[in-house]
Amino acid sequence: MRSLLLISLMMASTAFAQMVEVKDNNESAPQGRDKAQEYFKERQGSRSDDSPRRTFGGGDDGAAPRYMAIHLGTFFSSQAYKWGDGSGDDPGKFNMGVTYRIGEWVNSMDLALRIEYTSYVLKVLDETNTEFYDEDARKLSFSLLFSFPDANSRFPLYFGAGIGPGIMMKKLDDESAVVLDYSLVAGARFLNVIDNIGFMVETGLKNHISLLSDGQFNGVFINVGSVFAF
Repeated sequence: MRSLLLISLMMASTAFAQMVEVKDNNESAPQGRDKAQEYFKERQGSRSDDSPRRTFGGGDDGAAPRYMAIHLGTFFSSQAYKWGDGSGDDPGKFNMGVTYRIGEWVNSMDLALRIEYTSYVLKVLDETNTEFYDEDARKLSFSLLFSFPDANSRFPLYFGAGIGPGIMMKKLDDESAVVLDYSLVAGARFLNVIDNIGFMVETGLKNHISLLSDGQFNGVFINVGSVFAF
């Protein structure tokens, strides 16, 4: 009888010990899950801090997805070859245009569409071929302009080159109505001087070659204007 009682007490104590152990494991499990969640949150936070992503459209870095410039100017000097009949000195007069960025190589350079209107005054012979008189010509050109560094870098100086077709809205007799424009530019731009408005100054070479006749124009220009980053 005493042996049976001792065996019963041992079995009861073992069962009680197992109940306590299971209770402890159940209490520690939520604590383990909480610690694991805190660990992963810390890992995610440190990863986002170490590698911030560049944002567009008014983020902290001031980057803007759209860039446009409006300019007007004239020529320091210019020369015409086989375009007109008289002296080819200084035929370039007035220039105005708009430039709009259509693409960007991030942290590298911009691709923009530049549309320009340019006026010229050239010497031509009258019907008797004895006297010269002034004849004006007007051109509308469309160029793809590559420039670096990109505008979102906020670096004030930039350099670029452009190429594209030009259409003579008013042309000289027996001269080509279509030309090939090409240019080299260097400028300074200051963005967000007043809100999203800044200003720019630009100089360089602006040339064209007649495609359907003889004729060439070379000019050194200067432009001033406003820039918009928005």
